[in-house]
Amino acid sequence: MTNVHAAAGELAKTLAARADPDFAVRMRRYFPHEIRALGVSNAAVTEIATDYFRERRDTPAAARLLLAEEVLARAEYHEEVLLGFAVLHKVARTGLGDELLDRCEHWLQTYVSNWAQCDDMCLKLLYPFFLGHLELIPRTRRWTGSASPWVRRAANVAVVKFVRRKVGRTVFELPTAHVFGNCARLMHDEDVYVQKGSGWLLKVTAEVHPHEVAEFLRTWHTEMPRDTFRYAVEKMDPRLRRSLMELGQG
Repeated sequence: MTNVHAAAGELAKTLAARADPDFAVRMRRYFPHEIRALGVSNAAVTEIATDYFRERRDTPAAARLLLAEEVLARAEYHEEVLLGFAVLHKVARTGLGDELLDRCEHWLQTYVSNWAQCDDMCLKLLYPFFLGHLELIPRTRRWTGSASPWVRRAANVAVVKFVRRKVGRTVFELPTAHVFGNCARLMHDEDVYVQKGSGWLLKVTAEVHPHEVAEFLRTWHTEMPRDTFRYAVEKMDPRLRRSLMELGQG
């Protein structure tokens, strides 16, 4: 790979060339606060990173990590943050060790500024990383105590695909104690996106452990924010959902 500064500049230039001002305007409707956007789709951002490395397949994972750091450090637009994560997609599972988890926490605190960036990291970077490092999932539990709302949201969103997941020939199942512990610690969080992250994790867990989630909701329904509760019961069996909604959250 060329000099990391030059490489980051080349990627930024390629990204800017795909800018669509009309799409940028439409994108902003999904965010409650103003974002600086070029108007490049998530798929196109991923494509740019993939194309860049197509002729640089021998680039070591460590070099990609340095490039990601550079792209993120100079990011001014929403899509440049996504590009920083996309640089690492292909090496997240096996190319990097637990240092990536520490860097992700730092990036969430430093560069992530909206729910879409948070979720992109969780689902496209942390998800493949954890597929190769299942033993590190418990470390994210401490994220619930972070000062950053994006780190707190990521504590739940980063594990939504692991409630029950086949990895190779084995089935990994996120302990319900992990799920309920996280959601209890975040019960009174004032950030709406943290609460939506809790609701998302509970909803996914309810598909596998409906009665355990129902009992958790019965225990906490007087303290749980309405939106979190409604997310949690969204895909439950209609009869069970109705009985829970009658607790007064509807």
